[in-house]
Amino acid sequence: MRLHYKGKFNLNPESLPSKPHQDGAVPFREAKDSKAMGIIANVIAILLLIPLWIILYLRYGSSMYDHILFGSVLALLCAIPHEFLHAICFKEDVYLYTNLKQGMLFVVGTETMSKGRFIFMSLLPNLVFGIIPYLLALIFPPLAALGAFGGLSIIMGAGDYYNIFNAATQMPRGARTYLHQFNSYWYMPQSELEDNNG
Repeated sequence: MRLHYKGKFNLNPESLPSKPHQDGAVPFREAKDSKAMGIIANVIAILLLIPLWIILYLRYGSSMYDHILFGSVLALLCAIPHEFLHAICFKEDVYLYTNLKQGMLFVVGTETMSKGRFIFMSLLPNLVFGIIPYLLALIFPPLAALGAFGGLSIIMGAGDYYNIFNAATQMPRGARTYLHQFNSYWYMPQSELEDNNG
């Protein structure tokens, strides 16, 4: 993996790195631009936030509010490490983009991935910074501050869960996926097509 910082994303998907399409590539049924993706991610985040905070409140009562500032700051500080954890799942070149005015920070790579590796890549930072700290806070009361951090980190991964859902529900067994500009595509490798036809 070689990570390249590309600076501010200008909202033009054609400026993102891409390779020619694979034969028989099928576009994911997904948001087609960053604005639509932002709306979907915000809806997912709100739907996740409500039960996560209710669970913390039931566990810690009003004392959980003492940890919200700490959790918020730590979650923001982990935004770039979150992207690094996505990046290490790539074998080839990965490009990091920012657009803080639009609330965007993301990595893209042009290599193809199996369905399993794509789902793992999308989920990894949310496990490390979100789900694991959140569960630890629920199990061990002295780690209450991790609950706020984990909860906020979980909702920051809303776009990742959307990608996981699309891959899990749209990619057939044996398919591979790749990014082309702002959107994901899947295709069947030739060997899989031959196996299915044979």
